[in-house]
Amino acid sequence: MNVTRQPFGTTSDGTTAYLYCMKNQEGAYVTVTSYGCRIVSICVPDRDGNLRDVCLGYDTLAEYEKDTAHFGAVVGRHANRIEKGQFTLNGKTYSLAVNNGPNHLHGGLRGFHFYNWDSRIDGNKVRFTRISPDGEEGYPGTLTMNVTYSWSEDNELCILYEATTDQDTVFNTTNHSYFNLDGEDAPTVLNHMLTINAEQFTEADENILTTGRILDVAGTPMDFTHSKPIGQDIHEDYYQLKYSKTYDHNFVLSGSGLTEAAVLLSKNSGIRMTCFTDQPGIQLYVPAKSPSEHGKNGRIYPAYGSACLETQHFPNATSHPEFPSVVLTPDQPFKSKTIYHFSVLS
Repeated sequence: MNVTRQPFGTTSDGTTAYLYCMKNQEGAYVTVTSYGCRIVSICVPDRDGNLRDVCLGYDTLAEYEKDTAHFGAVVGRHANRIEKGQFTLNGKTYSLAVNNGPNHLHGGLRGFHFYNWDSRIDGNKVRFTRISPDGEEGYPGTLTMNVTYSWSEDNELCILYEATTDQDTVFNTTNHSYFNLDGEDAPTVLNHMLTINAEQFTEADENILTTGRILDVAGTPMDFTHSKPIGQDIHEDYYQLKYSKTYDHNFVLSGSGLTEAAVLLSKNSGIRMTCFTDQPGIQLYVPAKSPSEHGKNGRIYPAYGSACLETQHFPNATSHPEFPSVVLTPDQPFKSKTIYHFSVLS
């Protein structure tokens, strides 16, 4: 494994961002940047042996600094939505930015994705660190977060998340990469085949906020227990799809520990991506409009041109104590692993 580092530019606040490349012996590679702890590209072979970049993004640091789509980013301190930007912890109510309709999303006005993280090469891995001070974006406690990316000879991208706090806080993180297994410049993912190892999902309201109800997928367009094209049911007359005109939902994963969560594959390129995680949920998001004005090489990314598979705790868990807890305490550090394994259909 060859791991290299080069400058990616200077941020608007005057710090140097770095771009790291992890390349295996077969030539497949992943690039990540210290700015937002983001995945910039994932270049893997298709069935003909040609490398395709299957991860949406930008070419320059300046574009990432203006990004509103969270391309490739690690988001926090709390990924996804918190109802009305408020939560109560140990009898005290905390107020956060309301930046997504009436709710709080992805850590606030300046989430973790808009910071330049400390970074270093650690053997054949790349390790990122960020210290979020007490009170940042309204969250209590000083939080220290480490994210380690590694890339294998078998085209396996592993993301290890670790976090500690000096006082009770809430914490939920994920990686917000957008995938198209035909290449980031391909027009659609509606023909991609998807399986999700989940028999239930969390209901969302008109603001895509989790209501607290857990519903069965059986008999609904939300059923991905058997492989089907993403676009097969996406335009069905189903109340959970009418609000966003797409999938933007958290699925309740079956099993526990590090298990297979989802399989995404393209019969066109022959590329298969298998996601493993120890998190209890995974958010399927297929943007129904272009997620940004442009992407790499100035391309305009189309509606339904990518899919996110964001491993996470359930959204809005701060309002629903019956959900897996997102409370992080000083005596129980957070540690979680998500793996995206790329292979080729035979």
